[in-house]
Amino acid sequence: MNPFQSLADYEAFIYQLGSQFAAIRRSTLVVVRRGATVAVLRGELEFDHSIRLNVRERLTFDHLPGRIREYGYEVWQHGQLLYWYDSQPHPDDPTLVDTHPHHRHVHPDTKHHRALASGLSFQQPNIPFLVREISELDLTPPQG
Repeated sequence: MNPFQSLADYEAFIYQLGSQFAAIRRSTLVVVRRGATVAVLRGELEFDHSIRLNVRERLTFDHLPGRIREYGYEVWQHGQLLYWYDSQPHPDDPTLVDTHPHHRHVHPDTKHHRALASGLSFQQPNIPFLVREISELDLTPPQG
């Protein structure tokens, strides 16, 4: 099933994430309707190891299937921002052309250091990709 077939389908998809992904410990995600064909998704997903995924999406369903118009996803651990994704275009950065406008902000300078984000899309839900990515994070403490 494509969750973007209708706004109601996307709501059902979001509110069933906890039963679909064992890694999710808690969800505060809320789909806020802004009319018959527009909605905003916002809130957090919590994982083990004090990891949180802050989610913000603006969605439209005026033409089906629906789509994400813009997004921002932040991954935090113990109050520290690990990395984030956003859909702000950076046409002046040739290293991002392969996944334009999708990109990830990474350390050391997260505001200006960007990397390709081939797992993100406007035409399909991004949450499954993000949950899998967080589940695969290497959380081994540094040796020393």
